[in-house]
Amino acid sequence: VQLVESGGGLVQAGGSLRLSCAASGTTYSINTMGWYRQAPGKQRELVALTTSTGDSTNYADSVKGRFTIAVDGATNTMYLQMNSLKPEDTAVYYCNIVTILEPLVSDHWGQGTQVTVSS
Repeated sequence: VQLVESGGGLVQAGGSLRLSCAASGTTYSINTMGWYRQAPGKQRELVALTTSTGDSTNYADSVKGRFTIAVDGATNTMYLQMNSLKPEDTAVYYCNIVTILEPLVSDHWGQGTQVTVSS
């Protein structure tokens, strides 16, 4: 599976951005899909997680009520809608897909996209 991210940028606090992650390849093997972020000097952390159909979601406490993860199964694209952005949301955001082709479980990562929120 190959992942291509887009949608990052610079936004003022309180603004919105939508990130996209387009998957190609053996997409039938997708198990879970998620977004992670890594701020300078910090470890990569989970932001949001969903299933391949998007019918079950989980969010980090810090983004609940502000971010929404969604999946378009027709185009194999995952989105992260980010509203009410805060300076502490500034980070490089990575999409992640876990695929299962028995017995192999594999992690796939996007190239990362920078999100900068100014105060």
